[in-house]
Amino acid sequence: MPDIFYQGSLGSSVVHLLLVFGVGLTLPYWVRPEDNRHRAFLLTITFLLAVRYIWWRGTDTLAPVGLTMNMLASWSLYALEVLAMIGSISSFMIMSRIRLRSAEADAHAGWWGDKEPRVAILIATYNEELDILERSIIGARSLRHSNKEVIVLDDSRRDWLRDYCAEQGVRYMRRPDNKGSKAGNINHALDRLAEEAVPPDFVAVLDADFVPHRGFLSRTLALFHDPKIGLVQTPQHFFNADPIQHNLGIASSYPDEQRFFFDQMQPSRDGWGMAICCGTSSIARWSALRELGGLPTESVTEDFLLTLALQERGLQTAYLAEPLTEGLAPEGLQEYVTQRARWCLGLMQIAQSRLGPFGKNNLRFRDRWGVADSVLFWMTSFTFRLAVIVYPLLYWFFNIVVVDAQLTDVLVYFGMFFIWSIMVYRAIMPGMLMPVLHDVTQLIGAIPITRAAFTGLFRPKGHPFSVTAKGGDRSKVVVQWSLMAPFLTLLILTVVGLSLGIFLDGFAYNDAGDGKWVVIFWTIYNVVVLSITVLACIELPRRESHIADMPDRGVFITDGDIRRQWISSLSIDQARLRGKIYPVGTEGTLRLKDMGNVPVRVTTLTPDGNIVELLPTGAQREALMIRFYAEGAAPGTGRAQFWSVLAGLSRRLSAGGHH
Repeated sequence: MPDIFYQGSLGSSVVHLLLVFGVGLTLPYWVRPEDNRHRAFLLTITFLLAVRYIWWRGTDTLAPVGLTMNMLASWSLYALEVLAMIGSISSFMIMSRIRLRSAEADAHAGWWGDKEPRVAILIATYNEELDILERSIIGARSLRHSNKEVIVLDDSRRDWLRDYCAEQGVRYMRRPDNKGSKAGNINHALDRLAEEAVPPDFVAVLDADFVPHRGFLSRTLALFHDPKIGLVQTPQHFFNADPIQHNLGIASSYPDEQRFFFDQMQPSRDGWGMAICCGTSSIARWSALRELGGLPTESVTEDFLLTLALQERGLQTAYLAEPLTEGLAPEGLQEYVTQRARWCLGLMQIAQSRLGPFGKNNLRFRDRWGVADSVLFWMTSFTFRLAVIVYPLLYWFFNIVVVDAQLTDVLVYFGMFFIWSIMVYRAIMPGMLMPVLHDVTQLIGAIPITRAAFTGLFRPKGHPFSVTAKGGDRSKVVVQWSLMAPFLTLLILTVVGLSLGIFLDGFAYNDAGDGKWVVIFWTIYNVVVLSITVLACIELPRRESHIADMPDRGVFITDGDIRRQWISSLSIDQARLRGKIYPVGTEGTLRLKDMGNVPVRVTTLTPDGNIVELLPTGAQREALMIRFYAEGAAPGTGRAQFWSVLAGLSRRLSAGGHH
């Protein structure tokens, strides 16, 4: 296939790359990410470069046909790459549109008039501790919407939780068994509500560790002005760092792994009318849920299946991209990986259900495409990520040429596609993805996720629902050897192979020409990715705390002394004060805005003041929880800060496993 843009020399290849890079640098100055025409234009070019690259790979880089190991390795990697590229192209198509509904929610606020709709807020719980549950219950109780009932659904039948709910004035509900796991728990509550004289108009669902912001109901209910909307989903934000952010020391400079899905992919799916329910932080019409007979239970990801069941009846899922809830991300790597493997298994179950892309149902083509896109993501992305790590070893240890390509060709075909993709993402979703770290987040769960994908494909039924553990003791360094072992082994093999290639040049290797430089670069990149992945498997101690977003002023009152001081940090159990230094053990009160005088005790001296322990009353503690979790902007960071990420990684690399 001739290419009029390619002259064949290294110099012209570099010029092409610089030209693409230069054009890419201009994109943020004229591209409007919310303009679908701009998105479609940029992603169409990305699509063409992707097709151009994959065509070149298939026509110029594969081993000759024959019963050889070269052919087996070369063609198998290409097959995996084609499948992954089909998934990427599907993603490009989805992201060529976006729909943001905040203006719609503004325009239709209070559409119901004087008769405020009745909302049941269901908090499903299984094994969470009180310190997790209390903030969710208090947050739900403090929602501004008045016509509501908070119902705690306890699948562990705990008497202490029943008593706590009575103290809080919220409803408590338990059932005799755990059939159907979380979906069964919610369905049991829906059946009990259906027996009442006045059922709710809407049902909101919160996971036990999620706290709604005070405007959660008023903002989401506004979108139900449209009778075609059956469910409204909002993004999930997290007030703690996920394990990768925390273990790499980049929590304040790199977005959590789910930001791409919730901040970019979901609004784009909504642009096509195929946003999906994600369980918590959603609200649905009561009538729609009753028509379905409750949540479907054929998949461990009942939320996605609920969207499809609604869509089959002509009811859409709308997505409101506003930070209206915040919860607890999995704190341990094992829990993090288990959660994602469960999502993967659930998608495989959906794909083979009646509501799958090839099932006999009334779904639109776009809904079938939406399921197929998700299946492609789980089936190909993680498998290909593993292959990219393993295949270069075939060259170093077994003399197998996997990609037979000239360096100039790689620069022009792969380089142009890669750089353009990065620049487009930088323009339409600034600060969202960094290539190396994106690969680390995929690699760290790749083995169990790949296993779940193929297990779900061939044996979709009979898998137990695994609850994601939250909380627990996180006070020590823990090395996750079972997760680290394959990556550490691959890192050692990659370094040994690279060393053989560099120091034993020509020893036992095919003359791959420029292709050897391609493999060397590929291998060095893998060393970097594997090193960071191994580092991420060393779990650092953590203590969950929610720090106030902005510095504040307070009045510190002790016997005979009243001082206004800056509060440089404030959490739910302590404050750091700048000003006069008091002896450890000094007791007094700290006057906080909207909370009155909170009893405190000085625990630590600092160079510019003190750290004090807060000793709030019950009412003050609730007010602090509302202030920290139910008010304010989204926690965490929404975009990567390149230099801060590098600084954080450098500190972790220099510290190794020590903290």
